[in-house]
Amino acid sequence: MDLVEVLPNRLHMLRFPIGQAYLWQDGEALTLIDAGHAGSAPAIEGAVRSLGLRPERLERIVLTHCHRDHVGAAGELAARWGARVLAHRLDAPVIRGESPVPEPVLLDWELPLYAHGLTVPEAPPTPVDRELEDGDALGFGDGAYAVHAPGHTDGSIGVHLPGHGVLFTGDCIAAVGPLMLGVFNVDRARAVDSFRRLAALAPSTACFGHGDPLTEDTAAALSEAAAAS
Repeated sequence: MDLVEVLPNRLHMLRFPIGQAYLWQDGEALTLIDAGHAGSAPAIEGAVRSLGLRPERLERIVLTHCHRDHVGAAGELAARWGARVLAHRLDAPVIRGESPVPEPVLLDWELPLYAHGLTVPEAPPTPVDRELEDGDALGFGDGAYAVHAPGHTDGSIGVHLPGHGVLFTGDCIAAVGPLMLGVFNVDRARAVDSFRRLAALAPSTACFGHGDPLTEDTAAALSEAAAAS
């Protein structure tokens, strides 16, 4: 796992072989946006400690959607450090293991990529302490709130921190190469609409589920990519 500073003393990316999570700091209070794959809790804890921070100050884990590369370590981290797990109401039953993971409608070129993604360990059933709706305040980042962004999954969300100009897009938007609509969507048309809604928030920093964060000319780049989707 690689630890990458995005915003000094505020935001770091935790990059795994497939997918990534983000660590947000409000002083000593910590929030994870997504949690990596099953088995990655020790690496995440080590990354937190390497920053001189205490993992017991992890207050919440916000899951952008129900896929295994985003959910896998959330339950272990929450059980170990007492963090609360937050996810949208529509994906919460999947995260808990009560409903199956929704099958995406794959384009032909997505088939080999999808098979590669399935090499990530399955996520164990994970308790969700709070079910989110669009616009819900998340309790960190000086006013972070959830933005329902369905299409990748029914309960996909973005996480917007307007006071800091930061947007976490989950897998609605990807930056593996050029900015693009994320892959493996259950409803591509809804995903495109969500891409455009997220782009309209005009952040100065955008953090994706896959690909490097965007910190320069971000709003314009997102707007252009959304219009082309």
